[in-house]
Amino acid sequence: MKKQGYKLFALATTLVVASSGCNTNKFLDVNTSPNQIATAAPGVILTNMEVVLGFNVGNDVDRTSSVLVQHNAGIGNQIAQVDAYQLQQSGFADASWDLFYQGVIRNANGLVTTAARVNSPAYSGIAKLQKAYAVAVLTDLWGDVPYSQAALGLDNISPRFDAQQDIYQGNASLGIQSLFDLVREGLTELDATSATLPSVNDDPVYSGNLLKWRRMGNTLLLKLANTISRKNPTLANAVIAEVLAKGAANYITSNADDFQVPYGTATGNQNPIYYFNFVNRPNDQILSQRLLDSMNVKNDPRLPFFYTPTLTRTATVNTTGTNTNIPVNPLVTPAAPTQTVYTFTGFQNNSANGLAVLANRSLPGLYQVGTKGEAPIRLITNFQRAFILAEYYLRLGNTANAQAAYTEGITASMTKVGLTAAQVTAYLTANPTVATLRGNTEQMLDQVIVQKWIAWVGNGYEPYNDYRRTGYPRLAVVSPNSSPDDQNTIPSRFPYPTSELSNNAANAPAYVKTNVHVWWDVR
Repeated sequence: MKKQGYKLFALATTLVVASSGCNTNKFLDVNTSPNQIATAAPGVILTNMEVVLGFNVGNDVDRTSSVLVQHNAGIGNQIAQVDAYQLQQSGFADASWDLFYQGVIRNANGLVTTAARVNSPAYSGIAKLQKAYAVAVLTDLWGDVPYSQAALGLDNISPRFDAQQDIYQGNASLGIQSLFDLVREGLTELDATSATLPSVNDDPVYSGNLLKWRRMGNTLLLKLANTISRKNPTLANAVIAEVLAKGAANYITSNADDFQVPYGTATGNQNPIYYFNFVNRPNDQILSQRLLDSMNVKNDPRLPFFYTPTLTRTATVNTTGTNTNIPVNPLVTPAAPTQTVYTFTGFQNNSANGLAVLANRSLPGLYQVGTKGEAPIRLITNFQRAFILAEYYLRLGNTANAQAAYTEGITASMTKVGLTAAQVTAYLTANPTVATLRGNTEQMLDQVIVQKWIAWVGNGYEPYNDYRRTGYPRLAVVSPNSSPDDQNTIPSRFPYPTSELSNNAANAPAYVKTNVHVWWDVR
């Protein structure tokens, strides 16, 4: 799969309009130039859409949500304001909102149209899967958002805000297709005959492999069902059962099939987490002490992959050399009976305590950023699928299957960071309180979500969803904080962008506090 070639030039081509759901730019209404290409090739649109989707989730969305779920602590500029729950600052998340609409949803709509012109249901199906993912992120973070009338350009410059329950469940009377049906439609098109197919040259994610796109789509159905599982367990369970009935060959069961957007080390093509933390704003965030304590207490071996250490030492292990319960060097593991052990420096969220100098801070590590920005942004994963099924089986009272899926989720996460199967087995054997689900259903759910929270380092959006759905992990409200809405709770949603409030004032809610739960959040 090519990594170096997919430049972030795509971002420049998507920032054509300043508003998201609406499009009021008058300069678009001009005479047609005979020298201008009227429609882009489907491959160009697909590349653009995938790169922007990965960039957007790994950029402001991850930065904000990773601080709110206490993977990271914000220590400078806007991200420090987020850590103090000041999400209402002017311009917060405007760029992310706009990029989802103009870079993903608008491109998806255009790709569907172009695909019909070149007789390619395959391109159309892929477009609909990514559109569904992008809309899910938007509605999960903001609640009611433009969907059924969104990103239509001059055909609708003031799109309606659709209710979140209608986005997820559909509303025929309003012409709103459910996200589930949008994904099903995309999956059906992947199975149709296409005259033109995506290829390794225009599909950075799966290199035109439609089987992998099918697995992504079915796993996306699992993700969407899991999100609403506490609000509408009947629908959620039915969708999950629908996917399982298709057989394991039709959804993600291997890390090799994860839906993730690749990046490279060249300037302009680097992972957005790397660019922010090591190029653009190296003084703005650090590993949260909350996550550090949670991983340290169980000697979690993923920690040296997730974050950079600040001190190393050599420790003696037992004579058999089987004590892999110590976080080890992710690059070089000395032969037993010694191992390299790391010390990490975190920071309490929104703390007034002194901050270590930059060289002594634990920042995103190899798993999140690679050596120089080449790590992918991970959107839908094998470990996610396993944890979703663990929760599903818990709801059904099937503890045995829940345990199997839970173990599979931990294993998939640990092997994805680079641990060997033997290291994973040794860790689980040495940590039975982690390895074995125990207690009542709610206590077991707590275990599942905590492990899922850890596994999702590098994409805070997913654990932010889980925290709001379940209340797990048990995160303390940072105190003191300066939230203008509610100083007693972690924000439950993102505030609407000022650009949308201005450009689509006829439809946008005037003001929604960040302590107002979204529809599926029933804590």
